[in-house]
Amino acid sequence: MTGERKLSAVSCWAALACLVVPMFASYFFDDMFSSLSQLFRNPELLELGWNSADYGFYAGGYSFLCVWGGLIVCGMLLDKWGVRVTGSIFVGLMTGGAAIVTVAITSGLAPHTSLMIAYVGCMLFGLGSEIAGVAVTRSIAKWFKGRNMAFAMGLQLAIARLGTALALLLSPLLVAAKAPGEVYTLAETARPAFAGLVLLLAGTVLWAVFVAMDARFDAMTGSTDRKARSEEDEFKFSDIFKVLANRQFIMSALLCVFFYCSIISFKKFATSILIPRFDLPAETASLMVSLIPFSTVIFAPLFGSMVDKVGRGTRWMIAGSVLVLIAHLLIAFAPAGIMAFGYAGIAILGIGYSLVPAALWPSVSKIVPEKNLGTAYSLIYWIQNMGMLIVPIIVGFIFKKGTAGDAGSGRVAALHSEYVFLTLCVLAIIVSVLLARSSDRHPELGLDKPSGEAS
Repeated sequence: MTGERKLSAVSCWAALACLVVPMFASYFFDDMFSSLSQLFRNPELLELGWNSADYGFYAGGYSFLCVWGGLIVCGMLLDKWGVRVTGSIFVGLMTGGAAIVTVAITSGLAPHTSLMIAYVGCMLFGLGSEIAGVAVTRSIAKWFKGRNMAFAMGLQLAIARLGTALALLLSPLLVAAKAPGEVYTLAETARPAFAGLVLLLAGTVLWAVFVAMDARFDAMTGSTDRKARSEEDEFKFSDIFKVLANRQFIMSALLCVFFYCSIISFKKFATSILIPRFDLPAETASLMVSLIPFSTVIFAPLFGSMVDKVGRGTRWMIAGSVLVLIAHLLIAFAPAGIMAFGYAGIAILGIGYSLVPAALWPSVSKIVPEKNLGTAYSLIYWIQNMGMLIVPIIVGFIFKKGTAGDAGSGRVAALHSEYVFLTLCVLAIIVSVLLARSSDRHPELGLDKPSGEAS
């Protein structure tokens, strides 16, 4: 019995190892331009020819199909077809979309044409990545049920965010700094995309390994990854409205969109904000932003384990949202030109970025019936992507108004963009407080109980 238990634990961690690589690669590709965003303020120096508004438009493409029903439909498919079939389709779509983006960047077509092709690729990549993420989250909930689920989800998140860290550090090295007035070629601009595509191909292979492991898991246990097995448990379209009628679910989804947009959309323009605010060279700004994902490597599993053992999940959501607000206040209003304030703000942001997801994602499985988890996670991602579609476009236009060579206008644009993120942080705090109060009124949900005690 002990040997079987040990083998089961080894299998769970091996499955997790296969699941994290596609997400690691997805995070890398999504953030490959984040530490190069300042280049788009000078489109005349890019053979690609995109400006800051073009870059914001491209970044928003990630969420287009997700917002316009793609996530909801695909979440329903996930509940009906299971993670193996649905996940495989969308891991492939994620990799295919990345390939289209890479081709568009290197095509040599007119800037508007290459932008539209890249936008289509980014739309496909975004939908594939989000549904793959739902499949991964649901798979972890399945494999680690009754175990350290929050820790496993936190660890997956931490390793995936290393993809962001690698992108932030590697992209400036791949696109080496040029002498003033020298143009960046298409091949140079596309180097991060090629690196991301290679990682995605590796992740696709490891996803196939997980599919084989999951099929063997079901064969051994007599279970299925398709939750609809009896007429009573059959997924119905009306279930989507039951999920949306759940007040705790709606609050969790709103917290997700406000919180994540205050960080993920910020990262897209972080170097454009930090460079003028703290008078940093581009390399230092990239290193500073990389502290965000690197901090999650330490804190996400730690906080996940804490939520498993201590509980109080809704209180940790409040604390994390407050930390992110403090971080943005520092970045926006700390004395200009003092690098230490920039590092302090980013470090606090990274801690908050680890704390809220460690409590949020395991809570969803306590709120929603297991047979609807795929739909529930998809709905949350859908609502989140509404913000991720709009916020980068708004911030991109804020920066487009600035004059490329005018440092003063760069500082003004950075401050105005921070107003957007500060507003999102305040909204996240309000929603997290409301969720905590709801948890107090409905203790039967177990939102604030340790994992082993939750009903």
